[in-house]
Amino acid sequence: MTHHKSEPTRTEKVRHVLVYTLILNMAVAFAKILYGYKTDSISMLSDGFHSFFDGTSNVIGLVGTWIASQPPDRNHPYGHKKYETLSTIAIAVLIFIAGYEILKKAFLSFTTTHSVEVTSLSFIIMAITLLINFFVMNYETKKGREYKSDFLLADALHTKSDIFVSMSVIISLIAAKIGYPVIDSIAAVIIAVFIAKMGFEILKTATDVLTDAARLDTLEINKVVMQINGIKECHEIRTRGKEDAVHLDLHILLDPEVHIHKAHELAHEVEETIKKQFPSIVDVIVHIEPYESEK
Repeated sequence: MTHHKSEPTRTEKVRHVLVYTLILNMAVAFAKILYGYKTDSISMLSDGFHSFFDGTSNVIGLVGTWIASQPPDRNHPYGHKKYETLSTIAIAVLIFIAGYEILKKAFLSFTTTHSVEVTSLSFIIMAITLLINFFVMNYETKKGREYKSDFLLADALHTKSDIFVSMSVIISLIAAKIGYPVIDSIAAVIIAVFIAKMGFEILKTATDVLTDAARLDTLEINKVVMQINGIKECHEIRTRGKEDAVHLDLHILLDPEVHIHKAHELAHEVEETIKKQFPSIVDVIVHIEPYESEK
């Protein structure tokens, strides 16, 4: 007798991605920290601790997606999916902190001088960690779209901010090598602005979910519903929720003479048809009204 291994759930797949990226983030962090200490490079050392700090975002994601995967209960009858959205806000906070730290470091470097030992190995380590960050960003973006995970997409943007930081460090090393440390400070300020922009983009996405912004085109839904025989009219179509878990409610108008049993069947058909046409919809509430033709 053979036992078939069950297919992992969406949440399990998201957690696998987070574990892989956590391992890579830690490897990148320790490489920068160790060599930063060795060469007395403040920018590389700061970037290393920044990468280490990024690992905490993966831990936040692991906890957030685990809570989001829990089934509905008495206190959360609609489930826990918004906890994943809440964890993306934590990512946005980390991005803002990263931007603040870069700005602080940049303004300090305008007023102080520091001697850095710049070697070929410095550039090799930064290049390798930069390539790893590029891989992590593309991997998380691809899997985030595939699994429709707000958190993975937010974390991919966070990794993108790491790439900007690493580029700032490389510019810093070049500037220190040729004797123009002010270039590093100017580049860092520009990078901090880009990082802040990413943070606001993540907050906007999270806010859309938490404030029940519309998710689907109501005209498309109306078109699908009106193809069902017996439906006279459809209105008050509203959608909300996450991209992969949309809630919908709508009103359908039926002939006043339709028996209640038939009306119930039509409402059920509307729900099944909509879910078939729009797989992201997880819940449909149909309100039935009598249709009154204009005389």
